[in-house]
Amino acid sequence: MKKKETYIFYAVGICLVTGLLAGFATESSVNDWYTTLNKPDFTPPGWLFAPVWIVLYILMGIAAGLVWARGFYHRYVKKSLYIFWFQLLFNGAWSMVFFGLKEPFLALVVISILLVLIVLTIRSFKVVSKMAALLLVPYLLWVCFATALNYKIWEMN
Repeated sequence: MKKKETYIFYAVGICLVTGLLAGFATESSVNDWYTTLNKPDFTPPGWLFAPVWIVLYILMGIAAGLVWARGFYHRYVKKSLYIFWFQLLFNGAWSMVFFGLKEPFLALVVISILLVLIVLTIRSFKVVSKMAALLLVPYLLWVCFATALNYKIWEMN
């Protein structure tokens, strides 16, 4: 395997494992607590979330792998990846807070921080690889949507 593909492989794996761990928190209450919540009309069907997140985690991993392959010894690569891994931590934390702790308001705080971190990641990735930055745009858009959904769920409950 070539160097770039190796970094992409590992980064995609890390992102998918993060999603899998977040999925365990989600699974614990998605079929009971979540079903009892009042939700806005724009709430997508439950079956849509898993495939969307799988695609997003793969895109995130490819983006991180492209940046990582440029060489961790470069200052901008290192900074970009630190921001990326930090936002990935908040990504996983959101599921734990919303579904695990059943705290929509605290989850709204977490996802708001996540949004800022995603924007910072995109800006930072753009310095290293424009393609990596572009690969994160669907993720940003989905998290914007998820933030609006989180807000409305908190407001309605």
